[in-house]
Amino acid sequence: MKKLITGGTVVTAADEYRADVLVEDGKVAQIGHDLDAGGAEVVDASGLLVFPGGIDPHTHLDMPFNNTVTDDDWETGTIAAAHGGTTTIIDFCLTAGEKRLKDAVVKWHEKADGKAVIDYGFHLMVGELNEDTLSQLPDVLEEEGIASVKVFLAYAREFQASDRTLFQAFKVGADTGAVVLVHCENGSVIDELVDTALAEGHTEPKYHYLTRPPQLEGEATKRAIELANLAGAKLYVVHVTCKEAVDEIIEARNKGYDVLGETCPPYLTLDQTYLEKPGFEGAKYVWSPPLREKSNQDVLWHALQSGQLQTIGSDQCSFNFNGKKRLGIDDFSKIPNGGPFIEDRFGVMYSEGVAKGRISLQEFVALVSTNAAKTFGLFPQKGTIAVGSDADIVLFDPNVERTISASTHHMNVDYNAFEGMEVRGEPVSVMVRGEWVIKDRKFVGNPGSGKYLRRKLANAKTVRQQEVMQS
Repeated sequence: MKKLITGGTVVTAADEYRADVLVEDGKVAQIGHDLDAGGAEVVDASGLLVFPGGIDPHTHLDMPFNNTVTDDDWETGTIAAAHGGTTTIIDFCLTAGEKRLKDAVVKWHEKADGKAVIDYGFHLMVGELNEDTLSQLPDVLEEEGIASVKVFLAYAREFQASDRTLFQAFKVGADTGAVVLVHCENGSVIDELVDTALAEGHTEPKYHYLTRPPQLEGEATKRAIELANLAGAKLYVVHVTCKEAVDEIIEARNKGYDVLGETCPPYLTLDQTYLEKPGFEGAKYVWSPPLREKSNQDVLWHALQSGQLQTIGSDQCSFNFNGKKRLGIDDFSKIPNGGPFIEDRFGVMYSEGVAKGRISLQEFVALVSTNAAKTFGLFPQKGTIAVGSDADIVLFDPNVERTISASTHHMNVDYNAFEGMEVRGEPVSVMVRGEWVIKDRKFVGNPGSGKYLRRKLANAKTVRQQEVMQS
């Protein structure tokens, strides 16, 4: 059914204007004034902002980790995302010793099929590349429509890759055009610090941040930057938290290196004192990299304002406090790393960014949607409101004042990291490819309606040759 959104203010990364939007066959068909409704469902958006759907480039749904599994799967996680204004996610497909990399992708499709209510893609994580898997990687990326590879430099016992594997991944990225995402912490040194702390009898949650100092994020960021540049690859540094890492990214970008950076709402709003809460309460705030000293928040906001960091991911990785987080009640290193953020990413960024005057409406759209679409091969199908683009649209009330709470959120976890935070603004209705998923704050979608997004690899060598010819 056609839909005509009238009376709202359309906001993209480039513009802001009053207009009507006609949606037909899942696409934006027209933008203008006094458009012919022609049997369409007419939606009055007076007083609302009309945003392109949010794109969350960093989620972990139904993911095995720390001897357990995240509590939000592809149904609960994507429903929560939709309530929060996100219409597309890119999740991390983990490899765990499969002889065929494609088997890992098949496993992730099985997790999502019949459950996702919004559209999605995959990043392919690689932990070890031998001669066989290295030869498979380019073909798997091409055949599966995956345009990004993830490498961990942390979690030495689970996922950490060697520098050789990292460099090999960068070479594949340079040859294929795939973006290489890197979790930048020095996992080997962290393990040494963790073992020392435990040997000294320190088991409390605060030792999570004390054994993962910012210097180790800065060092790993520098290492990844230099290896990516040596290989000629595009590097995307995930969940940047601190000045040490931001400084390395800025220096590299000033040199002309092809480096992008992402941060996440908790690093912009919370600090390491949350891990010092009485008893075991600090376990709610255990994720990696850890929360930092409050002074880093201004550094991150400035990096977003100046364009040195380009995207906002949620790093959704939820574990119930009364249950899975308590696996580490006598040993902070056994607390499952991760938190529930997928629902609040969009709203917290609007409230803390736009409503408090830190960023403009256009910068907000770029950070929560457009830049991710451009970086990961989804633009202009996703990430904007333009004729021919997918009708992924959020009707957003900028005047609502509300309090974030686990008692009202839609994630499948028993706590909210932003509990008690007063925010301004809220998604009212959300559509994905022209179909309502959220209508008047209620879920009206269907599990399984989300579509897998095949992304095209832009062969990096070909692109560079074309640039040379044009110059």
